[in-house]
Amino acid sequence: MASNQIKKSSLDEISIRSLGVIESSNIEFKSGLTVLTGETGAGKTMVLTALGLVLGSKSDSDLVRAGQERAVVTGRFSVPKQTQQEILESGGEVEDDSVVITRTLSTQGKSRVLVGSSVSSAAAVASFASSLVEIHAQSSSSKLIKPAVSRELLDRYAHLDLSEYQEVFAQFQELTSRIDDLKNQLKQQDQEIELLSKFAEEFSKLSPKPGELVQIENEIAKLGSVEQLNQAVSNGLNLLDSEDISAFNLLAQVRKGLDTVTGKDTELDQISERFTESFLNLQDIGSDLNSYLTSLEADPARFSYLQERKAALSSLLKRYGKGSDKEKAYEDLIADGLSVSEKLADLSGGSNRVAELETKKEEVFAQLQKLAVNLSKSRSVAAKKLSDAVTFEIKNLSMPNAHFVIDQKSLDVNLAASYSNFGVDEISILFSAHAGAAALPLSKVASGGELSRVMLALEVVIAEAEPIGTYVFDEVDAGVGGKAAVEVGRRLAKLSKSAQVIVITHLPQVAVWADNHLVVKKSESGSVTQSDVRQISADERKIEIARMLSGQEDSQTAQEHASELLTIVRQSMIS
Repeated sequence: MASNQIKKSSLDEISIRSLGVIESSNIEFKSGLTVLTGETGAGKTMVLTALGLVLGSKSDSDLVRAGQERAVVTGRFSVPKQTQQEILESGGEVEDDSVVITRTLSTQGKSRVLVGSSVSSAAAVASFASSLVEIHAQSSSSKLIKPAVSRELLDRYAHLDLSEYQEVFAQFQELTSRIDDLKNQLKQQDQEIELLSKFAEEFSKLSPKPGELVQIENEIAKLGSVEQLNQAVSNGLNLLDSEDISAFNLLAQVRKGLDTVTGKDTELDQISERFTESFLNLQDIGSDLNSYLTSLEADPARFSYLQERKAALSSLLKRYGKGSDKEKAYEDLIADGLSVSEKLADLSGGSNRVAELETKKEEVFAQLQKLAVNLSKSRSVAAKKLSDAVTFEIKNLSMPNAHFVIDQKSLDVNLAASYSNFGVDEISILFSAHAGAAALPLSKVASGGELSRVMLALEVVIAEAEPIGTYVFDEVDAGVGGKAAVEVGRRLAKLSKSAQVIVITHLPQVAVWADNHLVVKKSESGSVTQSDVRQISADERKIEIARMLSGQEDSQTAQEHASELLTIVRQSMIS
């Protein structure tokens, strides 16, 4: 049934060895809202660092725990079919709808990445990491000020498919380039036609095939070394199966000896089976060598023909090829030869051909205009809807007078210069935090704490439409407290209904909303610091919340306050 299928990714587990203050820890993650709490310096941020390493972030040898040679971080993710395809295309392995990514760092600065059991790279993992997890630290919220991010976010929210527009835009660009080239060539029409005609004649006469030059060079090398090849193979066969000393006979005697003790010891039986298999494979190789030797013969006529053919192709390549990469230049030559008739037709047509292409370009531009206008209309509707929804969420994050605006400026659709691969719209995010204040770009008006809350509000609104299954927040509650902190926790809990949410927090008002509560604790013994991460029980939660409230986990007053907060949250969820 569809309900049993994995629709979004999820982080199942992280294993950390010798990373920073963490000596050894296995952390299991569940669905819903998970919070990580603990005293300052206990290693909460190191858990986030470990996740970043698993997802392909830049490595640093300083992260390796003092006294150790290497750090090892492993993450296990459940992945949907679409993401599995991305992973497989990058060279990774997926097993049972899960992918295991292992990152090893050494004190020498070397980094090793495995995706499943396949050797990979940080860059390859980073190429699909955004489909697994989205990490938000306060600094990452600044990406909202980039126009490209704003446009992409709006298009995702609106479920816009740009493929048809981009296909037509590519046609328009190709026609524009073709017309420009033709006009330049027409300035030297006679000379260009002469050069192209000569190339077309020589190309047609030779009819070079893709990959032919490399194939010829290989065959020439073989035919030019027939005697050496014959001697090497003959010597090998004589050693394998000669009348005087036969490797096959000696190996057959070993096999016969092993057969006499078959069934005496299962371990030896397995070794014997492997030996027999290798012996049979070697006999097959001997047979293949015999066949190769039989077919190996000198062919002076073929050798001469190939040398002449190579000289002719090399001459053509030298005159008409482009670039220093011989193989690429040859393949480009083939492409030029296949399109030369079209280029000659363009040039021979002269101004009439330009007029034909201009007419075609106008038709494509009219189609492009229609698609761009439709894109703009769809974006306009989605921008209003998204602006209102995010503003509502922001107001509930203790910013009652704030406004979030997706600003859309559409350029003149009649001008070709207005068009890009994404339409004619310039999208930006504007924000005002106070009543009566003009909405301005986020970078000019939002503080770090406000940026974090804007990002959270956005994620809450668009999460249901997103394929991403896991959101990680660090410092999302920076600069807030009291009622605002409670509302941040409430929104994180709301987001966790659509995705797995992991939050590193120091605020009890946020921690009380958790479905799963992990505590990072640190103990010191001499000069060795060791951190551990574990899930705590309901009773332990009350003590941890009390510590976060007052710094005194044994305080009766703080524990009563913690119980009150937990009760309020439970009642809120029920209602």
